[in-house]
Amino acid sequence: MFKNLRIVYITTKNRDEAKKIGSDLVEQQLAACVNIIDGMESIYRWKDEVVIDKECILIAKTTYSNVNRLTRRVKELHSYEVPCVITLNVSEQEGNHEYLDWLVNSVKPPLPASADFSGN
Repeated sequence: MFKNLRIVYITTKNRDEAKKIGSDLVEQQLAACVNIIDGMESIYRWKDEVVIDKECILIAKTTYSNVNRLTRRVKELHSYEVPCVITLNVSEQEGNHEYLDWLVNSVKPPLPASADFSGN
């Protein structure tokens, strides 16, 4: 069965924001699980300046059909003007198949083809 799974990489300003966003994503069934990795140091260019800052990483596990809803929710909850939300494909041929099945069964099912994607 084709599951079309995704890992979503998200950065936040601190652990509190990461917990708030991560908890909401799991409660709303937009992610099956979210891992928090604290203590990351980031170097990036923002508004023509190089910034060195502490951040926190969220790694969310979800399905392709939930990525747009998850991204919208992160943007609603996030303090950054332009939050990092990027996805990676998950190979369905490798890894623990029982875990992959659990992941699919822990998130919202795909929207029907006729659904209005602007508000869901």
